[in-house]
Amino acid sequence: MDTYELPCRIRSARHKQRLVKTDRDKQLIRLSKRRSELWIQRRALPMVPLEKPYQRGWKRYFILRADIAFSVRAEFYTALLAKINTVEYHHDKTFKRKKRRKGRYGYEIKKQSLRELTPYLWESSNLDLTEQEKACFSQVEMYNVKTRQQEIRYVFTEPWRYRLKIAPNMVTHKKLLDTDLVRELDLIDNHIKRNNLDGRIHLLTNGRKYNFWRYYRALAKYSMVKKIPKYRSKEAYLELDF
Repeated sequence: MDTYELPCRIRSARHKQRLVKTDRDKQLIRLSKRRSELWIQRRALPMVPLEKPYQRGWKRYFILRADIAFSVRAEFYTALLAKINTVEYHHDKTFKRKKRRKGRYGYEIKKQSLRELTPYLWESSNLDLTEQEKACFSQVEMYNVKTRQQEIRYVFTEPWRYRLKIAPNMVTHKKLLDTDLVRELDLIDNHIKRNNLDGRIHLLTNGRKYNFWRYYRALAKYSMVKKIPKYRSKEAYLELDF
């Protein structure tokens, strides 16, 4: 008997398995979209002020030197600092970190420098650098030990115009909490983690499997390169035997 002559075609066992798998994949796609929507809603929640602000550690950032702040070009360097300033946080006001020296642990002050611009940021409209501001940078070639590639950075040539300032890190606002939103987001995350669905969702939404080795390569030994300056040519690193 030909099944095509029937008003409703009888599905084979393989077709039924395919329908079940397709329906399950559609559920995972809907679950992934719902999780993304919840994350967007959570990030869009406003900040509300605290009744009693409190201090949480210390922060360190760059400011203009006293002589530069009263000079003619104070406004120019202030606008430039807003684009290349960096902020670091620490629980101790001294900003010291542990470092091992000759088998013993000591402490050293953590170094902090101005922002180094990548070629993408250099041409991007986000920073909106003017021609006068670009004249204050120099192009430097550096070898990235992690990616093992030679990269280009734009470094500010006059860092002496700024100095570091340490100030208390005061917490004055907090994120508004939506309990229903957080509860639903936690249920989705726990379901995905408990059933190990991250790989399948990544394949359905991105079109390929997630391979961690594509993003994390074997790093070179730090002991071999710690004495080489940061802005050296690529050949200085290629001579090392990793």
